[in-house]
Amino acid sequence: MAKTFDVLTIGNAIVDILSRTEDDVIVRNGLTKGMMRLIDAAEADRLYEFMGPAVEASGGSSANTAAGVASFGARAAYIGKVATDQFGAIFRHDIRAQGVHFETTPLIGGAPTARCMILITPDGERTMNTFLGACQALSEADIDEATVAAAAITYLEGYLWDPPEAKQAFRKAAAIAHANGNKVAITLSDSFCVDRWRGEFLELMRSRTVDIVFANDSEVKALYETGDLDTAVAALRADCELAAVTLGEDGALAASGSDVAKVPAFPIEVLQDLTGAGDQFAAGFMVGLTRRLSLAESATLGCLAAAEVIQHIGPRPSVSLKDLAAAEGIELGVPA
Repeated sequence: MAKTFDVLTIGNAIVDILSRTEDDVIVRNGLTKGMMRLIDAAEADRLYEFMGPAVEASGGSSANTAAGVASFGARAAYIGKVATDQFGAIFRHDIRAQGVHFETTPLIGGAPTARCMILITPDGERTMNTFLGACQALSEADIDEATVAAAAITYLEGYLWDPPEAKQAFRKAAAIAHANGNKVAITLSDSFCVDRWRGEFLELMRSRTVDIVFANDSEVKALYETGDLDTAVAALRADCELAAVTLGEDGALAASGSDVAKVPAFPIEVLQDLTGAGDQFAAGFMVGLTRRLSLAESATLGCLAAAEVIQHIGPRPSVSLKDLAAAEGIELGVPA
């Protein structure tokens, strides 16, 4: 069937609340700088009260990726669970305003919408405090078959592997995607997520439940329990159809069989906030794939998007990534 969407992302629907802060605030609140921790509703309310001026927007890793896909002028859709509350309304309005198709039925009478309080220190590091709330209620019933069938790539965030019902939802989505000749991608999310689900992530890859794997250097080394990046990448290439690994200021590499490409990072003027770098890399890379670009060209698009997002606060592009690509002389073409 004809594809209505280039990329469908599935993940934890979270309202991001981002605020600049000083290092001493991190210390006073007993937080570990640069880490993500899960909190309950009471702690979420406490942190929200003491935070300074903040930016509130629809977030969550794969929602950020969907927004990036749309910013490239590609066709994006999203599946994720929010509640019928104030933050749920913020999420729904914001992601649709980004140009992303979002029709997941909200949760009624359960936990409130998820929130992530993100404290950004002057060095650009982000300390995340996440209340998962309603997003953990995502289930197989939320997987719309027509939407999955109409998407060239279905992309899952690894964090969804924690709730059992969400895990089954993704397996259902993967089966629908493959039945319709589409590709399935996963991002490993973080090294702690990898430690929790290493065996199952490897099984997803080796069984070809997923075709494309996104990871950063720490995550891929954690996956194969090695400190050597080359060893980890070699193993990843053997276990999946296509791998894309981000390397921070060293750029990124992509590999499919014997085809390997390594590209440099784009120069930046000032580092403001690392939030969303990996999410936007995935957006650019997948847009490249759906436009039949080479691995190197797709990775370059990913690095371009990552460089844009780390130069301002927030995990979403602040300018049109389509226009930015054109300014760099990158021709996106039309969907495959």
